[in-house]
Amino acid sequence: MFKRHDLVWLTRAGWQAALAADPAREAVFSYWQREEWPAVVRRCEPDAGPGMNAGSAGNVASGGPTMAPVQQEVCLGIALPPDADGLKQRIGLRAVLAHVERTSSPLTLKAARPALPAHWRPGYTELQRLSTGLDLRVFGSLAWQALTGLPCLGAGSDIDILFRPVSQQQLRAGLALLAGAGHGLPLDGEIMFPSGQAVSWKEWNAAGAAKARVLVKEIGGVQLADPEALLATLRPA
Repeated sequence: MFKRHDLVWLTRAGWQAALAADPAREAVFSYWQREEWPAVVRRCEPDAGPGMNAGSAGNVASGGPTMAPVQQEVCLGIALPPDADGLKQRIGLRAVLAHVERTSSPLTLKAARPALPAHWRPGYTELQRLSTGLDLRVFGSLAWQALTGLPCLGAGSDIDILFRPVSQQQLRAGLALLAGAGHGLPLDGEIMFPSGQAVSWKEWNAAGAAKARVLVKEIGGVQLADPEALLATLRPA
């Protein structure tokens, strides 16, 4: 249902539950709720998501207590602007599905554009022009600045791009665009395959030359995978 980097808006009850679980974050959670800002989907914690409550396990056949289902949860994150030392604080929280008001894919290039510093705008315009027909989304500091208006970008910030190809042809075109010098932007980010599995596009390019496995991130964790297995999830053309 959820993929990493998706945006999630919580209900009032969701923020109250987050505060009850982590009272030390009252200032942040209250501010986020008041401004109606989203959180971002992150990897699941081991005890989150669908499953059974192990504490109520029993042998149904022998007449013992049944295993009570726990509520499905989504693991979320909030990133604060960098402090005076340039360090960014990231806050984790969780929400049951009943506390999710709405969800959205990560920001489009167009939606993130208003938060750009002036020196990135010419290259970003070129990136938008060249990416017609490709699904490029923005996450990370630029996305947070666009969503909140807070000063999340620093002097060393990159533009984190989430590239979501559906075919091998799109993958080749998108990788050439991201790695190319035509836009002149400090790009970073991930390829997200239709399965929700994601790989750093820089690592993907490096692995192709070395015929190496790549580190795959997904909602349930991380693992090493053969690039050919990921390519098989895309249409050939």
